[in-house]
Amino acid sequence: MSSTKILLITGVSSGFGRTLAHEALAAGHCVVGTVRSEQTRRDFEALAPARSVGRVLDVTDFEAIDGVVAEIEANVGPVDVLVNNAGYGHEGVLEESPLAEMRKQFDVNVFGAVAMMKAVLPYMRKRRRGHILNITSMGGFITMPGIAYYCGSKFALEGISEVLSKEVKPFGIAVTAVAPGSFRTDWAGRSMVRTPRSIPDYDALFDPIRKAREENSGKQLGDPTKAARAMLALMTSETPPAHLLLGSDALHLVRTKLSALAKDINAWETVTRSTDG
Repeated sequence: MSSTKILLITGVSSGFGRTLAHEALAAGHCVVGTVRSEQTRRDFEALAPARSVGRVLDVTDFEAIDGVVAEIEANVGPVDVLVNNAGYGHEGVLEESPLAEMRKQFDVNVFGAVAMMKAVLPYMRKRRRGHILNITSMGGFITMPGIAYYCGSKFALEGISEVLSKEVKPFGIAVTAVAPGSFRTDWAGRSMVRTPRSIPDYDALFDPIRKAREENSGKQLGDPTKAARAMLALMTSETPPAHLLLGSDALHLVRTKLSALAKDINAWETVTRSTDG
C-alpha cells in the first residue's frame, strides 16, 4: 500500500476530527471529511485544495450514507481508512434524562458509526485491505455518575468494534476502537448536551460533578494534536490493536477498573461456579 492514504473522517468541523484532518493533510494524505453545511464544506476544502475533500453528511441520515460512500469511492478514490469520529456527549442523571435523549445519543454515536462501517466494508473487503478507527472513549470502559447515555453508547461501540475486528480480520481489514481520556476538545463545552436538573435528591452527588466538568473544559491534560499523531502512527502499523487507550488518565482509570473487576470476580467465584449443572 502507498504510504499516502485516503482517509474518510466523519465530523471534521471540530474536535478530534478537525485536528486529525489537519495532521493527516500535513502528512500528505488525502482527507475526505464529512460536515453539516455547505459553508463548512467550502472552508474545509480550502485547507488543502485537491487533498481536503468535503462532503455534507449527517451520520444519522442512514439512507444517504451508502450513496455518499459510493460517490467518494467513484470520484475521489478507494477509502483506505475510515475514522468514525462524529459524536457528542450527553450529560444528565439517568432518572432525569428523557429516553428521547438516549435515542439521539445512540443514533449518532452508535447507529451512525455502524452505518458508516457497513457502507465502506464491501469496498474494503473486495480489496482485501483497510482500517476502521472508531473513536470511543475511556467512558466505554469506566463510568461516572451523570453520563449514563454517553457511556452506554461508547460501551456499545467498543463491543461492536471488537466483534467486527474478528469478523473482518481474514479479509485484511483491521478495526481499532480508540478510547481517549480527557482532552482539550469542546466535548465538555459547546458540544455537550445537558439535561436540566429536576430531582433535588441528586444534588449532592451530581452538582459538584457537573460544575467541575464545566470548569475544567479546555484545561484537560490531553493534547488533541498528539492524539491525532498517535492515530496516524496507528494507521501505519502492520498489527494494529483492537483497542487503544489515549492519555495517562485513561490508562490509570481503566487499569483501576479492571483491577476492581478482577477482585469482584475472584470474590464471587464460588457463587459463579455454583450455577453449573
